[in-house]
Amino acid sequence: MRERDVDVAVIGAGTAGLAAHRAATAAGARAVLIERGPGGTTCARVGCMPSKLLIAAGAAAHAARSTDLFGIRVAGVTVDGPAVLKRLRAERDRFVASVFEGLDALPDDTRIAGNARFIDARTLIVQDQAEIRFRTAVIATGSSPVVPDPLKGLGERLLTTDTLFEIPDLPSSLAILGAGAVGIEIAQAMARLGVAVTVIDAGDTVAGLSEPDLNRQAIEILGAEFALHLGARIREAAPDGDGVRVAWTDRAGQPQVTRAARILAAAGRSPNLADLDLAAAGLRVGEGGVPDFDHRSLVCSGAPILIAGDADAWRPVLHEASRQGAIAGANAAALAAGLAVEAPAPLPGFALVFTHPQVAVVGAPHDPTAQDRVVGGMDFSGQGRARVEGLNRGGIRLWADRNGRLLGGEMLGPAAEHLAHLLIYVLAEGRTVRSLCEHPAYHPTVEEGLMSALSDLKQKMYEC
Repeated sequence: MRERDVDVAVIGAGTAGLAAHRAATAAGARAVLIERGPGGTTCARVGCMPSKLLIAAGAAAHAARSTDLFGIRVAGVTVDGPAVLKRLRAERDRFVASVFEGLDALPDDTRIAGNARFIDARTLIVQDQAEIRFRTAVIATGSSPVVPDPLKGLGERLLTTDTLFEIPDLPSSLAILGAGAVGIEIAQAMARLGVAVTVIDAGDTVAGLSEPDLNRQAIEILGAEFALHLGARIREAAPDGDGVRVAWTDRAGQPQVTRAARILAAAGRSPNLADLDLAAAGLRVGEGGVPDFDHRSLVCSGAPILIAGDADAWRPVLHEASRQGAIAGANAAALAAGLAVEAPAPLPGFALVFTHPQVAVVGAPHDPTAQDRVVGGMDFSGQGRARVEGLNRGGIRLWADRNGRLLGGEMLGPAAEHLAHLLIYVLAEGRTVRSLCEHPAYHPTVEEGLMSALSDLKQKMYEC
């Protein structure tokens, strides 16, 4: 068995692991990157990028069918499922290849392939082939799709985001378990590509929205494109010919049955931690098998080990994984050198859902019980640029404290991804609503809608 002594061992070569390895190396630490595979990062391989390619195809089909509003007549639209998926995989593979190019540029002696597990707080075994003695380690093992018990045993009838994009053709029908960001994005895209879609979720919200009126609008808008059942629970799923039969109960507790060619588990992802033997490392494991860790420094309790990215089950989005990886890598190098670690404040919360209309959630969540907040907003139904484009659905809701400091907000509407970036920057700067209202918005743009929401919020502050 090979033996290695290093300052920092980084377990995982995804977004967080790569960032951690770069940061540790840049700080002068002798770092090794342990990669289990298949590599390419979750975002590029099975997450952000292939899903957006599917969404783009669905949006193109929907746009071609929706030209009557502008006086444009399209005779017919045909969706070539194999061609849609062929382009998706080709573009996805380009993104993945760029990740591998970065990996291949690393010196061979800084990379080890295989599954790692702790044997104590300072030692890792990599697939019984190498023993790595480290001063500090970073856990960046990513996550895997959750498959609820009723869906297990369905074989190829069951899809996850790890397998969905490998199917040769679009299914005739698809049941989706989960109305969160992933489930709802794929549901709308598939429906627009001609797939009969049914979404089942035990909760009462979609796409991560919490503001009641925006959530109601989202349910109405999205539910017009596919069957959407909230407050519903799956009881069992079983093979049914070439497809699957799903038995579930609706909100009223009444039994229902859905038949579909395939079923997609979109009920979230869980950290890849089970094989690491965290107990051997002396870590205190909490809910979901995640070790206790400081959310600023990312240092775990009980050992000189840090955790970053999807592995810590906290803010599992790419920009957070990259930032956490960089923090963990730099702090691991500091610990290895006997130096103090940094503990930067977390960024404001930020989430986007790329449905049409888009959804954005920024900053502090909606809290109907908060007595020290003022809430303002606008609706896109009459907003000039949105009406020009035929995208005048949804709205913006913002909340601030009584001193005028913006706290957060939610959006359902056109270009929400861009409007949300404006908000997240000012949230990070602690700007006030009054100062934001002093800035111009070019006419006619959807940014005027954001300014309308801020103006409404400012007016209600004066009324308090």
